[in-house]
Amino acid sequence: MIRPALSPLPTTLDYSALSKEELTERIHWRKRDLNAVILGHNYQRVEIQDVSDFLGDSLALSQEAAGTEADVIVFCGVHFMAETAKILSPEKTVLMPDLRAGCPMADFVTPEALRRVKAAHPDALVVAYVNSSAEVKAESDICCTSSNAVAVVESLPESRPVILLPDRNLAAYVAEKTGRTNIIPWDGYCYVHDDMVLEELERARAKHPGALVVIHPEARQDLLDRADRVTSTSGMVRLAREHDALIIGTERGLVDRLRQQYPHKTLVPLSGAAVCGNMKLNTLPKLAWSMDHLRHEVTMDEDIRSRAEASLRRMLEVSGGWRAPAGEPDALVAAGVGPSGCGCA
Repeated sequence: MIRPALSPLPTTLDYSALSKEELTERIHWRKRDLNAVILGHNYQRVEIQDVSDFLGDSLALSQEAAGTEADVIVFCGVHFMAETAKILSPEKTVLMPDLRAGCPMADFVTPEALRRVKAAHPDALVVAYVNSSAEVKAESDICCTSSNAVAVVESLPESRPVILLPDRNLAAYVAEKTGRTNIIPWDGYCYVHDDMVLEELERARAKHPGALVVIHPEARQDLLDRADRVTSTSGMVRLAREHDALIIGTERGLVDRLRQQYPHKTLVPLSGAAVCGNMKLNTLPKLAWSMDHLRHEVTMDEDIRSRAEASLRRMLEVSGGWRAPAGEPDALVAAGVGPSGCGCA
């Protein structure tokens, strides 16, 4: 196939005037030019997921990118996710289509505030949810994900208090599952999950009485208590493969994608209003502009990067050690990650 002549356009507004087909073609060819890989988080717009090479949770995507020969990673997610990709692939160029795509939950904790809390609890160990900035990860002892948070906390000495940040709902879930009374929760939350209410669940259950209820651990405890399964987004992907009817308590982007994959299944969002505006800031025009102009590049101080990497790698050791997922298809399936279009995406 002969590469068409596609000159960069000056602004994202110019790209917005192009059709979806024209944008997709530009992204395709520019990806070849750059030797790039496009990562799409489960909460992205469907059109972004359609052009992504890999779909999944943030950490698993970063591991996947680290295992490729790509020179450039384009992360369609939010800022802390692109930072995680840079932490694990410092030699690669990492781009974000829109710098405004942040995470309000991650913003609940700053490195300065964390240092003050650490000083007030000198015996405590700090567990940082991956939904946190690189600077916060660098100030932490170990990281966790929503799927391994319980295992990470259980790996720590019971005599040591644990500062678990930034999500108070995840901290409450971990405390309930581990039975530990010395967990110090950070008072942050994900507004998408925290805003889901019990009345919405009851209405969904009344309409779909046979559906399995699966809810993300970032939701409040009263909802988790009524769930059939509490699991991460990658866990929800696996359950969608295995069951014909699900009520899904997480951001709508995942539900929209699963409905595309399984049009004959009953896949119901617990809340139709569960939409992350930050995730939806990434669009096809912005993605094409970002790749044509190599914007916006994610950079960080090497000291912060290396300390954050140490916290991530401690978590990976608890979870079975560092893996280069590109060479291990079974590990990809287990992580809920895979090339777009495959059954595990």
